[in-house]
Amino acid sequence: METNKTTPSRRGRPPKIARSNADTRALLINTGLAVLTEKGFSATGIDLILKSAQVPKGSFYHYFKSKNDFGLALIDAYDSYFQAKLKRHLLSDEISPLERIVLFANDAKQGMAKFEFSRGCLIGNLNQELSHLDQPMIDRIKQAYASWQTLIEQCLFDAKQQKQIPQASDCKMLAEFFWIGWEGAVMRSKLDKSSEPLTLYTAQFLRLIL
Repeated sequence: METNKTTPSRRGRPPKIARSNADTRALLINTGLAVLTEKGFSATGIDLILKSAQVPKGSFYHYFKSKNDFGLALIDAYDSYFQAKLKRHLLSDEISPLERIVLFANDAKQGMAKFEFSRGCLIGNLNQELSHLDQPMIDRIKQAYASWQTLIEQCLFDAKQQKQIPQASDCKMLAEFFWIGWEGAVMRSKLDKSSEPLTLYTAQFLRLIL
């Protein structure tokens, strides 16, 4: 009776696992996001990501020309994910605008607590490593922030329309202020292993704009 035999992988190399091209690329990006929301981009070698994903190095360079090219793909993926989350919370017509901000903050706190505050914001993490990033990555980070600010600005504009905040409020300026402070609160939550900095920041931001 014929039996299937599996060829053992060479020592030190990840085992070969049958995957489609799209699956392998997505696996590398998802693994990279998991690793780099905890660790720094410049300090993390590609080998750590490849080992976690069980993907050989040759496959990595089939999908990405360089580590910086991989970094751009990670920013794209994270931005898409985060924009979808923001839209779900901030653009919901069924909830009052300021309550939307509270619900977004609560969701963020739950997400950080799920990973015991070891993971933060990929964009915020990269923002601390600008001296190690190339210009295309820096430009893409700015683009991500701008898109997030637009969503908060729209939510604040809705709050103005519903007379939840003063009619003289500069929604664009407040949206930029929100993200400047929010990223700091996320970093402090990682440091303190607590959601309290996010709770404090959200409460004070809402108090400021009323």
